[in-house]
Amino acid sequence: AFGIVVVVENGHQFEVATFRKDLDYTNGRSPGSIELTTAEEDASRRDFTINGLFYDPVEHVVHDFVQGAEDIEKQVIRAIGDADERFVEDRLRMIRAVRFSARFGFPIEPETQDAIVANADTLFPAVAIERVWQEMGKMSKGPRFDMALIELHRLKLLPVIFSALEGTHLHDIKAAVAGFKNFPSEAETILYLMQLFPKMSVVEAKELCRYLHTSNAESHLAEFLALMRQYVESEHELEVVDLHAWAHIYANPAADRCLQVIAANMAPQQRDAFLAKHHTRMDALKTHIGRIAEKKPLINATILQTQGVQPGKIMGTLMKEAERLAILNDINDVDQMLVLLKTTHAW
Repeated sequence: AFGIVVVVENGHQFEVATFRKDLDYTNGRSPGSIELTTAEEDASRRDFTINGLFYDPVEHVVHDFVQGAEDIEKQVIRAIGDADERFVEDRLRMIRAVRFSARFGFPIEPETQDAIVANADTLFPAVAIERVWQEMGKMSKGPRFDMALIELHRLKLLPVIFSALEGTHLHDIKAAVAGFKNFPSEAETILYLMQLFPKMSVVEAKELCRYLHTSNAESHLAEFLALMRQYVESEHELEVVDLHAWAHIYANPAADRCLQVIAANMAPQQRDAFLAKHHTRMDALKTHIGRIAEKKPLINATILQTQGVQPGKIMGTLMKEAERLAILNDINDVDQMLVLLKTTHAW
């Protein structure tokens, strides 16, 4: 239907596309039908000039019908032909323009920019949010994701994607992404996007991920970052640090990189002090964190049964209290913990 066949050669699949002209764009994403045509006309239907070149592997010749080589030389992103038409045909191209711009460091030329701004509010429902999320993922793996988000906002696309950013000043977006350079190298896309929503609650983080159709792992990560932010904020208001709660936070495999994300926008000295404080605390709680992560409590059901405690609600309460007391008193000996546990009201 689209002039494409798959050729299998020696167990490898090769996708072969015939030069074609797209017809009957009606949904803002793909043509209703095609007709066969020349290479030159095929090039004219593509998105950007830098993507409109053909290479002949037999003659070793580049065929350039859209001045793509010239724009590569100029280092510019330019829509092929009429930019409005290109974006009406496929509205995802607006986001792709920003991705290519950020990836190569090429500015988007003025007419193409104007067409993006004019068509930004037509992104949905033509484009599925899953496709937008895929583009975000590709951008985050590039060298200038901060600039990509700034451009998306400047070109009116970011508030369309995230309605909560409607009315947000460009300076605020720039401030939000300023710390990207301090992110851990393995940071996931959702951690970057969470910087746009610094006050987001755990519930709101879950809703954001549901909206973006992220994986469950990414959703859990976003929720954990939101939770850790709450703990960091609440610590300023408490006179005594809740080591029991922090031990559980630190036991999460994502704890260290989420701490780096939270610290990313801090001034250098403040960031160093913040991370040093938490790493020192993590070292002090290392044994307890390990037990939580491995789900091997110091006082378990078997030990309590030897002390005459029967399975049930009371046993569960005693196990939780034993864990709390072990962490708060830094106890790692079973007998010592039992002596202390027996002095509590829970016993």
